[in-house]
Amino acid sequence: MQIKEIYERLDQLSPFALQERWDNSGLLVGEMEREFEHLALGLDLDKESLENAKENTLFIVHHPLIFSGLKSLDFSKYPANLLEIMVKKNLSLIAMHTNFDKTHLNSYVFEKVLGFKKSSQDEFICRTTGSWSKEELLQLLKEKLGLEVLKVVSPKQKITSIALTTGAGASLIDEVEADCFLTGDIKYHDATKAMSQNLMMVDIGHYESEQFFVDVMAKELKNLGILGIISQSQNPFEIS
Repeated sequence: MQIKEIYERLDQLSPFALQERWDNSGLLVGEMEREFEHLALGLDLDKESLENAKENTLFIVHHPLIFSGLKSLDFSKYPANLLEIMVKKNLSLIAMHTNFDKTHLNSYVFEKVLGFKKSSQDEFICRTTGSWSKEELLQLLKEKLGLEVLKVVSPKQKITSIALTTGAGASLIDEVEADCFLTGDIKYHDATKAMSQNLMMVDIGHYESEQFFVDVMAKELKNLGILGIISQSQNPFEIS
């Protein structure tokens, strides 16, 4: 199969035109007319997944390996060290990032993983209403996302509305309109802002909240009659 064939199917599934202006989704390594023999799915690319890959493999990942223009290729540094392996082994790469967040990933994690019934969604933010205690919600998040500990801002004992953005969504605080906002990569100043607005926030981790990309993509590709192997990258953080 040529790369352009699967690219066109992916574009129908989750249009690349939906990506944010700062994003770099699409074909990042390879050429449209090139044939690939194997297909691998992952959240990111890392050295181990590339070294274990067979030659002529097309990777479909969530996070783009290249975000901005490269002025040099120093093969001792990231991302050039990974690009060198890809070129030598004829590996190709398509990234499905913010476009896939909007069309698939956020709602999948919200409904299928956490079990919430979505009442609304505005691009990146999924919302629901109901009734949860703090302990009930935090235990659910730990179990479903595989989290040992949680960082919580402005905890509320009673929660009647929840919003979620996978990955790093703290910049969307002003658009949340809920008792509790679930997202990853919450910075100190995000937390202080949330406290001033009496918004409960729970850091659900970037990797932990987006690791399900491979599950969603595998199911969607299977529906298209395309099978790929899972080549999940490792979480760069460890709890110790």
